[in-house]
This record gives sequence, structure tokens and C-alpha cells, in this order.
Amino acid sequence: MAAAFSPPLQFSSAPSSASAFSGHSPSVHSLNFNPLKLRPSRAFSVRASADDSVVTLLDYGAGNVRSVRNAIRFLGYDIKDVQEPADILNAKRLVFPGVGAFAPAMDVLEKKGLAEALCTYIEQDRPFLGICLGLQLLFESSEENGPVKGLGLIPGVVGRFDSSNGFRVPHIGWNAVKVTKDSQILDDIGNRHVYFVHSYRATPSDDNKEWISSTCNYDSDFIASIRRGNVHAVQFHPEKSGEAGLSVLRRFLYPKSEITKVPVKGRASKLAKRVIACLDVRANDNGDLVVTKGDQYDVREQTVENEVRNLGKPVDLAGQYYTDGADEVSFLNITGFRDFPLGDLPMLQVLKYASENVFVPLTVGGGIRDFTDGNGRYYSSLEVASEYFRSGADKVSIGSDAVYAAEEYLKTKVKTGKTSIEQISRVYGNQAVVISIDPRRVYLKDPNDVEFKSVRVSKPGPNNEQFAWYQCTVNGGREGRSIGAYELAQVVEELGAGEILLNCIDCDGQGQGFDIDLIKLISDAVSIPVIASSGAGSAEHFSEVFSKTNASAALAAGIFHRKEVPIQAVKEHLLKEGVEVRA
Repeated sequence: MAAAFSPPLQFSSAPSSASAFSGHSPSVHSLNFNPLKLRPSRAFSVRASADDSVVTLLDYGAGNVRSVRNAIRFLGYDIKDVQEPADILNAKRLVFPGVGAFAPAMDVLEKKGLAEALCTYIEQDRPFLGICLGLQLLFESSEENGPVKGLGLIPGVVGRFDSSNGFRVPHIGWNAVKVTKDSQILDDIGNRHVYFVHSYRATPSDDNKEWISSTCNYDSDFIASIRRGNVHAVQFHPEKSGEAGLSVLRRFLYPKSEITKVPVKGRASKLAKRVIACLDVRANDNGDLVVTKGDQYDVREQTVENEVRNLGKPVDLAGQYYTDGADEVSFLNITGFRDFPLGDLPMLQVLKYASENVFVPLTVGGGIRDFTDGNGRYYSSLEVASEYFRSGADKVSIGSDAVYAAEEYLKTKVKTGKTSIEQISRVYGNQAVVISIDPRRVYLKDPNDVEFKSVRVSKPGPNNEQFAWYQCTVNGGREGRSIGAYELAQVVEELGAGEILLNCIDCDGQGQGFDIDLIKLISDAVSIPVIASSGAGSAEHFSEVFSKTNASAALAAGIFHRKEVPIQAVKEHLLKEGVEVRA
């Protein structure tokens, strides 16, 4: 976790040359958005009274707080932002969605005079909900960037997860919680998974046990939530935990209302494997932004017209997959807007609309790099990523730029701090940085024929080759580079990536299953989570990749878009095979 405190970008005027937009930059109006106007379920159709319908939000300028805003508004409340300490002291209910790193957050709270007001508010036992870092800051100190002194309201030190025992750090995904005492807001999540994304946690002790309302086990127990009187805080993200998370927010906002519990199939007991829906998004030949799907990265129909394959509208499909039970939704902007990524206003609009009704994590990739616009104005990759985060993204996916950064690092063995990976992870945290690796399989008769890591393949090559290495590509798979997927994965973890999205060009669109050899190679080589991608054609392919590799998640696109295999069918199959998933 790390914080971003930069203001929204003040763009220079559009590039002097219209070519940066012409031919592949759809206008916002051309998107024909039809966002799903979802409403809270009937059991939760409670509304605040007119004089009690405002939530005070302590947003100190870090990360994606849009999702918290959307969830609060979705539940019928307006928002008042904290501008000065008096706004905290005058609040009727205060939500503190801490997104970022401990030290910068404390620095901002102290400099703005908010820390003292926040402590006073909490000590007066007034309605408070802290989220993620909003929980951690209540403790005495943190080892992140530290030791750094916290608000000191709860005894204990916030420390980093230990990855030496094989557990992946960051802790990313849907985990079970154990409710240890009456918590009021957790009444509906005892048997359900909620979404965590963090590298640091507070641990239970005799000194803080009276505060603890639930714990979560990830290698060992850590504090998942606290409660004392009207003061609540959670380590997980309710705004990203689907209906279970919305129930937490409802119970905080409507403490005196009768809220019917929602029955849930199955029982959450540990970290679930994630099923992710991926939407490849690009402009079609009419200038409309559509979801498409390629076969080995070719997205055009094999017809006389040779049109871009159109499988639906991005916002509509994202909303549908959320309803269907997707654990995350990933947008990959394959148009790329390589001349002017921040001219990609339609993609920013997709994120804004989708995040209004999709309460699971959103990832976006494509064009996240340093660039200079047509007027000579330089934009860093951090500025590009920041605009995506402000528009509703929780994570950004970096592809080609990560390959170039890794190649340079292997030459010099020096971290410059200037790569897109380092810039974004330093400010937003490594859990916000996903590296999309796009390799091709290159068969070998002798593993010593190349300097890169090779594997013995489960299926021999066309000339009975028994080995292969995986060559990384850039520019949508069009250009091979002299670096292997194994080497790239280890370097990007070193540079600060928090997750790997592992594709395979050979398997893409084939429906014959994931490349198990590749996924096992990479998931064994790193200590960060790995998402398996490319090749899913049946529910059985998901259980195969989870049983044969250490993948934390599996992603599919075409089989979901074409309704060949529904997401729910995948999850039902995984449950039958003994794989824990979010119900």
C-alpha cells in the first residue's frame, strides 16, 4: 500500500495534430452507454431520512476512493468531504477509506491538523468506519516505511506478512473471516468471503483483544475488523466485496433498521481461488468502443468484411459479469492510444460508469507508460495511472513497458526508480500494479541451446522436441524480445509488481486449456499472486489449473462473452472438485 497525494491532472490542450485521435479514438457520445441501473435488493430497501442522509468522507487524496463514494451513493446517501478539522468534529457519521501507505497518510493527517480531530471524534464514541489503512492508522505504529507512529488509539504494531513460508504477498483475494464478537456491521458475512488487498496487517494480542470483532487467517490470524461502541474499522474492502461488502456498509449506515440476512450456499473457510472475467476493449471500424476477442490476438472476423469482432458493450458486460459472480473484472484496452493515452476519454468513462454498479475490483491495462503529447507536454506513467485510478480502477496492468524495464534492469542491475512499475508501486502500492506477460512457446531439442529458463514440456513439439522456453513479446504479441517469461517475472517482482497476469499467445482463443507448463513455471518462480490466462474452453480447465499449479486466479474472456460456459457453472464445478471459491 502506498499513497498518492497528487491533484487530478491539469491537461495541456489536445495534441496539435489531430492524428493522435483520428481513426481510433471514439467520442464519448459514440459509446451508446447503457449502464445497468442496479438497485439494492428488496431486503435492503431502507432509505435515510432527508435530514440524516449525509456521510462525511475523509478522503486525503490517495488512490481509488471513487468506489467507496459510489457504494455510499448506491445506498442512498450524499457525501460531504472533509476540508478542515471542524468537518470531522461536526460529522454525524464518518467514513475513512484509507488507501495508500502508512507514513504518507499520517504525514497528511498531521499537516492538515486532521489527526487530533480524528482522535477526538473516535474517543467520543461517535459513528466511525475505517477501511483498510483506515483501520491500520488507529494502531500505535507500523513497520511500513518505518517504524512510523500511528494515531495510538489501539495497542499494537502493524507488520508485514511473512512470505518466506510460501504464502503470497500481497494478500490479494476473497478470504473468510471469523467473527469473534457482536459487531453489528458483520452480521451478514460470517459464512461469506470478503475482498482483501494488503501487504501489512495488525495481529491480535492480549492488549488489543477487547477491540477485535473478527479475524482472518492467512498463514496466521490477523485482525480483520475492530469494534468498540460506535467505532468500527475493517481491513477488507466492503466497497469491493460485492453484496457481502454492501451489507457491511448498510449496517453501518442503517444501524437501527431491520435488515434481512441473505442466505448463502456453501461456507467460507479460507482464501478462495478467483474467477476473473476479462474484457478486451477497442474501437471498431465505426468508432464505437466494443468488447472483442481475438484468436491468438487477431480480433477481426474471418469474413469478407473483416470487421472487428463485436461481443458487446463494455459497461453492460462488466455489470452482467458482476451479477453473474465474477470475482474481478479486467479491462484491457487493446487500442492502446499509443500516441496519446490520456486522450482515451471513452475508456475513462467506461471505468467511471462501470464502477457505479460493479462492486468488485476493476483492473485496466493498455497504454500505461511515459509519453509526450503533440504539444511537447511530458506525462509520466504515474500520471497516466493516477487518472485511471481516479476514474474507478483498483489496479493497472502494464505490458510492453514492463518488458523494456526488465531488459534494462538485467543489463545494469540498478533500480532507477523511474520505471512505470517503480513509480506506481511506490505511490499506490505494489498491490495496485499487475504485470501482463505475453509469451510465445519456443521449442528446444536441448535446454542448453538458450540462456533462458526452459522446461520439459508435457506435450512434445512438432519435431518431437521435449523442451521449450517462453519468449516474451511486446506490442500486442507482434514483436518477440530476448527475454524469457521466467526472467521477466522475477525481475518485475523485484521492481515492485504485486501480481502477474500470465497469458500465452499459443493458447489464446484455442479453448484447449491453460498452458500448465508455463503457469507452473512462473507461479513457482515468484512469491506474488499469478493469474492464469489464455486457453480456457471448459469448466474443467479451471479445476485443472488450480490443481496442477500455484495460480491464485484464472481468467477467461471468450467463453464468457459467447455464453459457452457461464461463470456460475465454473464456480459450481470448482466447488464439486473441492476448490474453495466465493459463492
